[in-house]
Amino acid sequence: MSEERNVRQDEESTPRQGGGVSIGAMTGGAVASGSGASAEDRSQRVGGSEALPDVSGLTVPAPAAGGVSVGVMTGGALASGENARAVDASVRMDAPAQRLLASLGELRGQLPLFAQVEGNGVAEVEQEVVAVQGALEAGGTAPRPRLERLRDLLRSSATAVSGLASALAVVQAIEQFLG
Repeated sequence: MSEERNVRQDEESTPRQGGGVSIGAMTGGAVASGSGASAEDRSQRVGGSEALPDVSGLTVPAPAAGGVSVGVMTGGALASGENARAVDASVRMDAPAQRLLASLGELRGQLPLFAQVEGNGVAEVEQEVVAVQGALEAGGTAPRPRLERLRDLLRSSATAVSGLASALAVVQAIEQFLG
């Protein structure tokens, strides 16, 4: 038993060699390699898919044994090594989602100008705006029923905010977003 313990201690004290990471071209994302490795990409990308960079003539060095080789990395997460952990929590937001998010921000900034009186719809609008904004920021999209509810609230003359230009901008942005 003491012999087994000595072998384990020797193994634990011996530095472990990893092959590392070799990347030819990287335009976004996160990479970690080594002992307590961890990589997280929580970026927010606006627009459609990015065009790949010109990599003609690019030579990616081969990694050492146990390593990882990547030609082109435009986002995501990669971890290689002992306690490797990679998280890709990035969000890609297209142009309609970006416009909707901007118009929601403008409307939300104007909501405090209105008193939240029962029956004037301000509280309902604010609740939906906050929910849609949160969904867009977290995942680049929002549930269709929630978007339709917000659109219908803003179209209704029963809400005190329906006459605002920013409310009309949100309605138009929702229409574009929904297609």
